[in-house]
Amino acid sequence: MRFIVLPVLLLAACSVAVAAPQIERNDEIGRLLVDQGLIAQLEQVRQTVSDRTSTLVAGAMGFIGVPYRRGGNTAETGLDCSGLVRAVYNQTMGLVLPRRAEEQAAATEKIDRNELKPGDLVFFNTMRRAFSHVGVYIGDGKFIHAPRTGASVRIEDMNGSYWQRRFNGARRVQADASGVTPVTGD
Repeated sequence: MRFIVLPVLLLAACSVAVAAPQIERNDEIGRLLVDQGLIAQLEQVRQTVSDRTSTLVAGAMGFIGVPYRRGGNTAETGLDCSGLVRAVYNQTMGLVLPRRAEEQAAATEKIDRNELKPGDLVFFNTMRRAFSHVGVYIGDGKFIHAPRTGASVRIEDMNGSYWQRRFNGARRVQADASGVTPVTGD
């Protein structure tokens, strides 16, 4: 017993001794970041990203109840899935995405499902082909989309068996990506 306890105590003492200088170094780095004003800048960037995401999700929620219309581009005439995504990004972020779901997938950055954040795009294979359906992820495993003829824009749970079996990938919209253009006043 004595031979087991002694190495464990030595290991614990060494880890404390090694960790102590790191804490001091982190304090120095923290002071430097504060002195340089970088902490405030990082907080401002975080807040800007948070505000944009909130705006995007709130914008998407504003389309709930709009009837589905194949090829639809406006809330007044109806929307299909890619038309909804395009309208949300156009109205909230000032970005024009390609028209079709598979084109939207090609023009955006691929991410893992576990990296999803509100505002990311989620794609599904609903017509026996990749990226045949798209929606906007709103958090907590849920997404908003225009489902099908006879239905309206609504929120769904990605963890439901139908959507889980058909999940095709997740993408993040980058303003500077090829195929994504900012709306200009020209």
